[in-house]
Amino acid sequence: MGALPAALALGLVAIVLAGAVSLWAGWRWAFEDMPSPPESLEELWETRREASYTLLGAGGEVLGVRGPRYGRPIELAELPAHVPQAFIAIEDQNFYQHDGVDRGATIRALLANLRAGEIVQGGSTLTMQLVKNLILRPDQTMHRKLQEMRLAMAIEELLTKEQILELYLNRVYLGEGAFGVQAAAERYFNKPASELTLQEAAILAALPKAPSRLAPTENLAAAQARAEEVLNAMMDVGFIDPIQYLAAVSEPAQLAEGAVQAVNPVVYGHAFDVALSRVQALIDPDETPILIIQTTLRPALQRAASAAVEAVLSESGESRDAGEAALVALDLDGSVLAMIGGRDYGESQYNRAVQAERQPGSAFKPVVFAAGFEAGLDPATAYEDAPVDIEGWRPENYGGGYRGRVTIADALKRSINTVAVQVGAQVGVDAVAEMGRRLGITTALNPVPALSLGASEVRLIDLTAVYAAFANDGRVTEPRLVTEIRSARGEVLWSAGAPRPGAQAISREHARAMSTMLESVILDGTGARARLPGRRAAGKTGTSQNSRDAWFVGYTGQMVAGVWVGNDDDTPMREVTGGSLPADIWRQFMVAAHEGLEPAPLSSPPPRRRTEREETLAAFYSSLSSRFGAIAEPGRSAGAPSRD
Repeated sequence: MGALPAALALGLVAIVLAGAVSLWAGWRWAFEDMPSPPESLEELWETRREASYTLLGAGGEVLGVRGPRYGRPIELAELPAHVPQAFIAIEDQNFYQHDGVDRGATIRALLANLRAGEIVQGGSTLTMQLVKNLILRPDQTMHRKLQEMRLAMAIEELLTKEQILELYLNRVYLGEGAFGVQAAAERYFNKPASELTLQEAAILAALPKAPSRLAPTENLAAAQARAEEVLNAMMDVGFIDPIQYLAAVSEPAQLAEGAVQAVNPVVYGHAFDVALSRVQALIDPDETPILIIQTTLRPALQRAASAAVEAVLSESGESRDAGEAALVALDLDGSVLAMIGGRDYGESQYNRAVQAERQPGSAFKPVVFAAGFEAGLDPATAYEDAPVDIEGWRPENYGGGYRGRVTIADALKRSINTVAVQVGAQVGVDAVAEMGRRLGITTALNPVPALSLGASEVRLIDLTAVYAAFANDGRVTEPRLVTEIRSARGEVLWSAGAPRPGAQAISREHARAMSTMLESVILDGTGARARLPGRRAAGKTGTSQNSRDAWFVGYTGQMVAGVWVGNDDDTPMREVTGGSLPADIWRQFMVAAHEGLEPAPLSSPPPRRRTEREETLAAFYSSLSSRFGAIAEPGRSAGAPSRD
């Protein structure tokens, strides 16, 4: 009988050894492929971030996000106490007591899952959620759960509770592509996280359980119901009292106006593309995947530009066979205030404001006359408006007809082609091309006689910059859209610095003379439809052959804007000139853009207005010209204004 206890003892030892070996093997299996624990807080801040770009307006407004939306890093000290308390109450009430694993909650979750036959509770702490989101794969297995626990304890040894909570609040996913309370507060409530109310904090704390299903933009009622659970949990642990609870549940949080709709790509899409192209040329996205892009765009002006383009094309585009339009507005320092690259970014990402190269027609004539001024001409220099023949090329005026002897000033106002051609021939087309390059045109200008009538293709943003030079007393301004690039932690990676005065492309005297002539174009020339109530403005129309392109570019003492209208396939429009649809778009935009601004004078002297006697004589000579051909009014041009 003595042998039996010995055999029993040996069996028990074998069982214990087998269990120990199995436990050791299982433990080794659980952790053999586990990622290494993080070594620093910085490593956790930067880990598992997908490429994301946030576009900011001039005042810091979020205009758009591509990729996940990460708010700027926010510290616990910046947040109202009820924001972290809401997350702790609903997600991890023992946060300040455990070492990364809440063993009591884990056992309760295990028993609940065994009873249900499926996973109905997780038992995860905030630290374990960080591990799941930043380090491990999201699959729900025992293997991953054991790794999650071990890594959570490693993080608790590395960081303080405040650091863990701060990291969690900045990286937790809260639906609609928003990571962190700052991004979610901006997305749902249009405010920074530092201004969240108790009810709004409860909404955000409700989201980690099911961020897609409970996103308030998708199911506000469900989000509010879950938020009530959050508030109840906050009352249970003593973060709020019953009075605060009742007040909060009686007035649940509501979405900010416009939060249901994401940023409208129709309004900002083309500008975002331009900004992103600039950023990617400066910063390697593999090294810094999360970037905040500060731009010069003003949201109110961007919306006004989009509205003006759509309003005019909706009313007249179809009947006039005009399918597309683009608009660029610049501050006088070159900052891009608004950029519309086309009617609908969703339908076409092609940016007609910066990519399209089209013929500017008569909108190029100020460049020709600026070259003439440098050669000794002036606004009063007179030429014969008559048939011109240059090596077999015989350009005509828009609409035909000639006006006799006219000054350069009148030729610009009435957009007379023959005078521009004569000036170009006199100073030399090479000098005209060089003037265009000095003033800001970056496309190749073909030095042929037709250049004087805008036959070489240019970009809208370049031509707008040319007119900015006239507004700036002859100093060129290089358009700039991006002013600063920052990392997710707020580190400035690149800065454009303050705007610098541009080079003096033409003299102040010549620039002001040009401004005076361009103001006359709007007062009683081809750009009369662009006249602004109560404000001085200068500008010029342009129409290419067969109305394939129509332009209006002009400025006030505060900004310059350029408009192009046409078709992408270069088909002609139906009698669309620069003085029609483009001038209408320009005027509608500029009226909205200047709302609330005090009128700022142009630096140039205003045009001399005709006396009543001169107006009567002009009408008389115009009548004679219409009956008998070109008869010049003494000292003035005859005939009706061109429609170009």
